[in-house]
Amino acid sequence: MSVDKKSSQGSLKLMGGRLLDGDGRASDNVALLIREGRIAAMGEPASRADADETIDAEGCVIAPGLVDLCCNLREPGNGQKGNIASESRAAAHGGFTTVCASPETSPVNDSGAVTNLIRDGAATRSPIRVLPIGAITRGLEGDMLSDMAGLAAAGCVAVGNGSRGVRNARILRRCMAYAQTFGLTVMFSPENQALAADGYAHDGLVTSRLGLLGIPEVAETAAVMEMLLLAEETGVRLHLSQLSCARSVEMLAEARRRGIAVTADVAMHQLVFTEEALAGFDSRFHVRPPLRSEQDRKALVAGVREGVIDAIVSQHQPQDTAAKQAPLAATEPGLSSVESVLSLGLELVELNELALPELIRALTSGPASVIGRTARLAEGAAADLCVFDPDAFWTPGDATLVSLGRHAPVTGRELPGVVRLTLVEGLKAWEQPAS
Repeated sequence: MSVDKKSSQGSLKLMGGRLLDGDGRASDNVALLIREGRIAAMGEPASRADADETIDAEGCVIAPGLVDLCCNLREPGNGQKGNIASESRAAAHGGFTTVCASPETSPVNDSGAVTNLIRDGAATRSPIRVLPIGAITRGLEGDMLSDMAGLAAAGCVAVGNGSRGVRNARILRRCMAYAQTFGLTVMFSPENQALAADGYAHDGLVTSRLGLLGIPEVAETAAVMEMLLLAEETGVRLHLSQLSCARSVEMLAEARRRGIAVTADVAMHQLVFTEEALAGFDSRFHVRPPLRSEQDRKALVAGVREGVIDAIVSQHQPQDTAAKQAPLAATEPGLSSVESVLSLGLELVELNELALPELIRALTSGPASVIGRTARLAEGAAADLCVFDPDAFWTPGDATLVSLGRHAPVTGRELPGVVRLTLVEGLKAWEQPAS
């Protein structure tokens, strides 16, 4: 994303539609005027002003650009699974204006040199804002600490372990204490590797029926408790990534009552699907952490609704066809999900499990606050916007998906919510093609 290009952007006016900010503030039939990458005026002053281009947003929701705390862009790395250009454009198609790039690259983002490589690639080939997450240990091997100071200086907004574990509690404590000295947020996906062992599905009814190797809930909850206690001792800002269990939500709420500085997110697929998705040995739903029970799903949705869980993420992991065409246990985990997050969330709204303002909060202001940023619609704010039609439908498939990963969880199924326009500092990162 080039700032120089944005400075030459002409003025743009959005007319009509419903404004829905991340704090729940809503207005109907609004007008927004955008100049030089920022919101120059709102309401009546904007409607009276002249602009180089006017877009009719009637019937659409105008929200802050969506923010994703966990997105695998696959670069540097295996280009056949994706790259910065393809996956950032897919994110723009999904309404995202900012994505945090996972440290699970090849080579791993454990040095300032790799961070700069990611940032340089994003500056020239990404239509959206890409914020790197640094690896908290060298090579993400969970043993030796990375150069966190160098990662922060190079532009990493946090450090984490991706989907991998840390070898033991002693090293985990050192990681937290070291990060705390630099004021860095640590993002951990909680999993006790010894308890998870070789499992690849939820240890429940489906694994018993199909003979799959299960990962018990305690593999996550034991790690959550350990991380909360160590965060309390070290004072580090802890973010728990991709929770999957009801008990984890309970422990998170209790930790906050005790004053621990902890935030958390959940992947959208954990709010929509359960272990039953694996009943047909569908490798698309081989994810980590695994899809769990209906009870867990409902508790996670309630956590988002009540604000205990701060953010919903895509946990986008594009894979090539070969990675998903094997017996279930031999396939690689991950969903190509960044383009369908908003639509799946709108299905939860239709089911009255979430209110639309709650969904928008968890996709905008919630994740932005985790990384010390804002996502708001106000005069003078950056014009990062997502304009979507909640009453329009689209069908994910080869003709509509942008990501190189085609293993979307909803291929061939009609979904609500078409993103008409994604703006990043006033520039069009995505515009729905004319039909």
